[in-house]
Amino acid sequence: MPVEIPAKFLEVGSRGPEWAAWLAGLPRLVRDLLAEWELREDGVPAYGNCALVVPVLAKDGTSAVLKVQFPHWEAETEHLALRAWDGNGAVKLLRADPRRFALLLERLQPRDLTTVGDLEACEIVASSYKRLHVAAGPQYRTLSGELKRWIEGFRQLPASAPVPHRYVEQAISLAADFAADPACDGTLIHTDLHYFNMLAADREPWLVIDPKPLSGDPHYEIAPLIWNRWDDVVASGDLRFRIRQRFYTAIDTAELDEDRARGWVIVRQMLNVLWTLQGPDETLPQDWLTRNIAIVKAIQD
Repeated sequence: MPVEIPAKFLEVGSRGPEWAAWLAGLPRLVRDLLAEWELREDGVPAYGNCALVVPVLAKDGTSAVLKVQFPHWEAETEHLALRAWDGNGAVKLLRADPRRFALLLERLQPRDLTTVGDLEACEIVASSYKRLHVAAGPQYRTLSGELKRWIEGFRQLPASAPVPHRYVEQAISLAADFAADPACDGTLIHTDLHYFNMLAADREPWLVIDPKPLSGDPHYEIAPLIWNRWDDVVASGDLRFRIRQRFYTAIDTAELDEDRARGWVIVRQMLNVLWTLQGPDETLPQDWLTRNIAIVKAIQD
C-alpha cells in the first residue's frame, strides 16, 4: 500500500512547478526507499515546512522515522551535521541518501519545547549549544559568505521601505564587521534551533532535530529563541522586558558574549524583514514585520 501523503502537506504544491513536480513523485520515492531500506510503515506520516516524515520499523524491529525533504541547499548538508554530532545532543542519523534528500533517523517523541515555559525552554536550548559546536569542515557554506549576499540585499532596500532606515544602516554596518571577522566562520552551527526543533527522547530528555547547518559563529543562534512563541511575549504585557529576559537567559546559559550576540540578533531580525519585503509570504503572521522591528528596538534600547 502506498504511503498516504497528508492532505495539508499537499498544499506545498502551490509554491511553484518545482514543488508540484516533487510532490507528484513523492509517493513513489517513499515507496522505493521503504523497499530498498527494508522498512515498514509504522504510524501516520507527519510533515514540516518542506519534509514528509514517516514513522517506520526497520527489519530488526528498530523504531525510526524516514524523512524525505524537498531538495534545497539548506538540506544538502543536514546528514553531514548529524553525522558530526553522532547523537551527542541531537537525533541520531541511522542512514542517509543525500542524492534523494532522504534520512533515516532515530524515532523521538512528538513533544517539543512548547510544552515547557519559554524561559526554561531557552535554558534547555542554550545548554545544548556547546555539545553541537564542533569544528566545521569545508563542506559547509560559510556564514561570512552568506553575509556578503545579505549586505547587498540590505543596500538595495529603498528608503521608502516600511522599516526605519537607521536599522537598515545598522544591519549593514554590523554585517560588514562580522563578515570581516575570522570568528564569523569555523564552528558548526544549527541556524534554526528553536522550541519546535528540540524533541523529547528516551535516551536523553531532549534532542535537537532538523539542522540547517553553516560554518559560522555560535552567537548567530540566539535570535530564533526570541521571535518564536511570540504569543507568550505579547501575553507578558511587556514586550521589551520579555524579549530581554529571553536574550539574557540564553546568553547567560550558553556563556556567550552579550554585545556580539546582540549584534547578531539585530542582523537576523533585519534579515527577516529583508526577506519578507523581497518576497512576501502569505503564510507569515500578520504582525511579522512589526514583530521583527520591535525586537530590534527592544534588544538595544
